[in-house]
Amino acid sequence: MTEIVMSQTPPILHGPSDKEKKYDRQLRLWAASGQAALESANILLVNSGCGTVGVETLKNLVLPGIGRFSIVDEAVVKNADLGVNFFLDETCLGKLRSKCCTELLQELNPDVQGEWFPKQQEETVVLDKILSDSPTYTLIMYTMPISPEDLAVLQEYGRRHQTPLIAIHSAGFYSYFNIQLPGTFPIVDTHPEAERTIDLRLTKPWPELTQFAEEMTKGMDQLDDHEHGHLPYVVLLLHYLEKWKETHNGQLPTEYKAKLEFRKMVAKSARTNNSEGGEENFQEAVAAVNRNIKEYKLEPTLAEVFAHGACNDVNTKSSFWAVARAIKEFYQKHDCLPLPGSLPDMKAQSSVYVKLQGLYKAKARKDAKEVLEIAESLSGGGNVDPTEVDLFCKNASFVKLVNATGSDQDLSKTFEEQKANDSLAEVTMMPLSLFPIYLALSATTHEPTASVEKIKATAHSRLPAAADDMRVSQACEEVARAAGGELHNISALTGGMVAQEAIKIITKQYIPIDNTCIFDGIASRCQVLRL
Repeated sequence: MTEIVMSQTPPILHGPSDKEKKYDRQLRLWAASGQAALESANILLVNSGCGTVGVETLKNLVLPGIGRFSIVDEAVVKNADLGVNFFLDETCLGKLRSKCCTELLQELNPDVQGEWFPKQQEETVVLDKILSDSPTYTLIMYTMPISPEDLAVLQEYGRRHQTPLIAIHSAGFYSYFNIQLPGTFPIVDTHPEAERTIDLRLTKPWPELTQFAEEMTKGMDQLDDHEHGHLPYVVLLLHYLEKWKETHNGQLPTEYKAKLEFRKMVAKSARTNNSEGGEENFQEAVAAVNRNIKEYKLEPTLAEVFAHGACNDVNTKSSFWAVARAIKEFYQKHDCLPLPGSLPDMKAQSSVYVKLQGLYKAKARKDAKEVLEIAESLSGGGNVDPTEVDLFCKNASFVKLVNATGSDQDLSKTFEEQKANDSLAEVTMMPLSLFPIYLALSATTHEPTASVEKIKATAHSRLPAAADDMRVSQACEEVARAAGGELHNISALTGGMVAQEAIKIITKQYIPIDNTCIFDGIASRCQVLRL
């Protein structure tokens, strides 16, 4: 008797773990895979100047749980620091700023490990030695000012280890940050809008789906009102598409005028005297025509992936490019991408909807298996993870290459484009470009307290065309007035934006900016430019 009772007792239900409770909201954003990437990240901050914006950025990375961070900062805490850095108090005076900030940041999240350099006040920082003695960094951030020598060391490290770099500059009411990615940086999980990821494959149905639709609509006129009003709109559209093709030489209604006629055809087939009221399934079918009946073509972002040299290199060793090439071969063979497998909600009987959902999931698994087999047959694809293939197949249409077109700076071209836009700003009611702010701030990359004359001279040497530009001169004057000082609220906001982009890079989810974001605290707005 005891054995029978125990066998009938349901298993103990375990609630979320302490870790899941702690990171609940962010797990909803980037899931367990993104959190795992974050927790394995090792971040380096090379801090200088007032040091506020760098610490504010780290704060927003420590809270969601990066694995480890290090701060390189030779400064000793002074009274001036207490007015701009909320992480420092009077007990920190005379101590290393890097050590104080590290210890106080760790209090926000004990799960995160922190380290600081130098270890002693009289010790001289040798950036080359710190980088060579430490584990490879996932991401490096550096704040202005920075010496040309240290900048060269960081850029060389980034190139050698394929490490993303983020430059951050905050002075007075202005700030900007620039993301330098190691060559082509692919993002598979871009998180597009849910409705855009739906692929019902109505114009290219596979045999099992066609058979299911034919069985459901066989003797359709003899169905009772309940069954007729619960035919899934996928089935309805497939049925009426066949009827349409019979009278239109086998052509689909992909043109605008044809779609209007097809929608009328579907709408007229609904029963107006249905005992259960209006037929919602027919209304859903009519609404779904424009979105789902169209010529099949690649999204521009995926076409860019397929055209990239690495995708056509048979000797590539990257698992991403091996999967990309496999999907390209799949597309060339079937004239369509692997089916994502998701199915939207629709009016249908539960048993019918479950069967239809099963068809889509089975087809998605079959397509992913075929892609995996192609990838494994390619050079560099022997160790491809099936999970990576599944993710790629579900998101193939929205894969994005960031910095795929190179990063050669042409400030003259950018300046002329921004001036042209500014000349139309009053007519188009668009705000003025923030490019002058970037130009003025970048003139103080190595010397934050330079005079206004020197800042203007440096800006004009970088961009001679800006010599007579009034807005550039005004931005230079404002930057000179700040004299390298940071305002905590501007740096805090900038740090939040930088951390958000850093998380995208670390988790390889969502789409990071490409490649510079400029913030104007006076007008309270920002602009993204590729510089």
